[in-house]
Amino acid sequence: MKRLRSLLITWEALLVVLLLISIGVGATRSPYFLSGFNFYALTSNIMEIAIMALPMTLIIIAGEIDLSVASTLGLTSVVLGLLWSRGYPMWLAIGVALLIGIVAGCLNGFLVTKLALPSLVVTIGTLALYRGLAYVVLGDQAVSSFPSAFTNFGFGTIGSSEIPWSGLIFAILLILFVVVLHFSRLGRQLYAIGNNKEAARFSGINVSRVKLLLFILSGGIAALAGVIFTARFSSARPDNAVGFELVVVTVVLLGGVNIFGGRGSLLGVALAIFIVAILQNVLGLLNISGDIQSLAIGLLLILSVLGPNVARRIQVVITRRRLVAGSS
Repeated sequence: MKRLRSLLITWEALLVVLLLISIGVGATRSPYFLSGFNFYALTSNIMEIAIMALPMTLIIIAGEIDLSVASTLGLTSVVLGLLWSRGYPMWLAIGVALLIGIVAGCLNGFLVTKLALPSLVVTIGTLALYRGLAYVVLGDQAVSSFPSAFTNFGFGTIGSSEIPWSGLIFAILLILFVVVLHFSRLGRQLYAIGNNKEAARFSGINVSRVKLLLFILSGGIAALAGVIFTARFSSARPDNAVGFELVVVTVVLLGGVNIFGGRGSLLGVALAIFIVAILQNVLGLLNISGDIQSLAIGLLLILSVLGPNVARRIQVVITRRRLVAGSS
């Protein structure tokens, strides 16, 4: 009974309640919400953000942050588009785009680990740098004449279901990241680094190498999201995914990951992803303006910072009262 009570007051349990409330509100506010096509639209519209949120979760748990992910997505998108428009085969264009993302992540990691610069400052700088490079590469033009096999991957669904191919990619990556974070030695190292970097170093963890690996992974995954984004919209533009970094950070923090590192789970992040997806979808179905949607995301970001901390304090108070009652 006590274990059930402790489970019910966790942040993840609250997120389940919020998810069910969101579904209920959507179903009552729009007759189209529960349709198969709307499920496809809801899922596909959040997948690039969901995919980038996975490495972001690991980075924030380790006490760092990467605000350049959306700009990396945009840069890799235009590189892919430029190479295809110049007559290079699609497999090569995709390979180069992924390599660009890895290099971008490596630069972030090098500046953070080797030069000991704050990741917040570094990735704000590379946010602007990578977006600026995207405009240098393609200017204010757009590439949209992609092969049908590529765009079908972006638009298509798995068999006769309403699940987009990007949803399958996310599911596979989610399983891999869950195994790494919650069931591997590397995952334990990430929590240790986020809780106390110096103690982790003295315990034999190569903190710099782990963080460099995380930033490289983040860049590569952002590039993958760029390929998916380009296929889904059949368009490579320098302004692709502008502002996505805010939503990525929002879903990670809303999922209960501590902004200061050392705490969080991918279960909470997965729940938060679909809460944000439903929120955006319902607002779109109700013809709410983009400005109001941005306001909602901003409020969610504030809630995502305050909420888990309040929930943890409540848990501490309840635990203390139990100890006091048990001792008396």
